[in-house]
Amino acid sequence: MIKSLRVASAKGLFYPLKCAEIQSYFEKFNRQLDAISLPQEIKDITAKAVIVPHAGYIYSGYTANMGYHFLKKSKAKRVIIIGPSHHHYFKGISGSYYEAYETPCGNIPIDSAYLFALAKKFNIIFEPNAHKNEHSTEVQIPFIKHYLPQCKIIELIYSDIQIQDLANMMIALLNNKDNLLIISSDLSHFHTLKEAKEYDYFCLKAVEKLDNHIFQKGCKACGGLGIQALISTAKQLHLSSKLLDYRTSANANKDESSVVGYMSALFYW
Repeated sequence: MIKSLRVASAKGLFYPLKCAEIQSYFEKFNRQLDAISLPQEIKDITAKAVIVPHAGYIYSGYTANMGYHFLKKSKAKRVIIIGPSHHHYFKGISGSYYEAYETPCGNIPIDSAYLFALAKKFNIIFEPNAHKNEHSTEVQIPFIKHYLPQCKIIELIYSDIQIQDLANMMIALLNNKDNLLIISSDLSHFHTLKEAKEYDYFCLKAVEKLDNHIFQKGCKACGGLGIQALISTAKQLHLSSKLLDYRTSANANKDESSVVGYMSALFYW
């Protein structure tokens, strides 16, 4: 019996209330993906980490799905989702200290034992208000339920933290063969399409080249700390990166006056 549940607060807002409707989204995204010809080198990648966006599925779902599509063959036992806090400021990083995570398609067990061990090493606290309405991590959960049903999860939300402190934890996580890392981030917010592409160029190029100096020249990603920490981690662990998709909200609503940017990328050995 579940004693504590991380209640889903973004359902019906960022993604549908009903499982069947979520599955319809995934089917649609995969039909679109099947219609394009991907290089074999991408198809053969076994990713250890991905960067995916966290807007409503109507806007960024295809881009996120492209990342998760390449995780289907993963043999990971545990998925760690790391995202920025949008609504609550605090120092450090907060873990989701519940027993399970709610989704419209069924609950996912949280690996509490692993989280407790991780918390001792990296001083992971529990800020309930950080998890209460945080969508950056929550929108990833239905994807994980669909593509990685064998996995337990850990939700980590960061606020005021140093990039290297976050990277040190990522290094430890990725050195465990049972772990898969999900870094949640959108790119620039509410600029014109032309301006957004100029800012987002620095994000995309930084991920492609694994170079935080490029990132800091102009990337305005809302989960920028997570991206920079993963870039630093990739350099230290000699991971490679591969960009999968980039688009903006204008692709969905045709409004080029105020857009949000999205990307997905794989990190692998």
